[in-house]
Amino acid sequence: MHKEAINPLGTAFPGMSQAIRCGGWLTVSGQVSMVDGQVVGVGDSLAQARQCFNNLCNVLQSADARLDQVVMLRGYLTHREVYGSYAQVKSELFGDLAPAGTVVIVADLLLDGLLMELEAVAWLGERA
Repeated sequence: MHKEAINPLGTAFPGMSQAIRCGGWLTVSGQVSMVDGQVVGVGDSLAQARQCFNNLCNVLQSADARLDQVVMLRGYLTHREVYGSYAQVKSELFGDLAPAGTVVIVADLLLDGLLMELEAVAWLGERA
């Protein structure tokens, strides 16, 4: 089994790859609302949702993948009230054909100020 790490410029995190491509599958690590090591949108769940999905899209693009290839999406939210923003941005991006998904309310995330984290699995196809 051949595995390839995908780490777009500026996304390095010690001890973890942003994504791993293995055969036709791409597994994307949790994406949070950060740019250049700084939390974006502290206290603003909509801004954080947009940045999380933007970061997800950037990792997908670095792996020559598209958002419509995502077949599973997991959201980890720090409060139930954050769900509306998460769902709004997800709906804007996926429309009526959203991937399978799970949303979990968690006690906290790794860094202060983060309200959500997204991870995804994408199917790239037989020839990937």
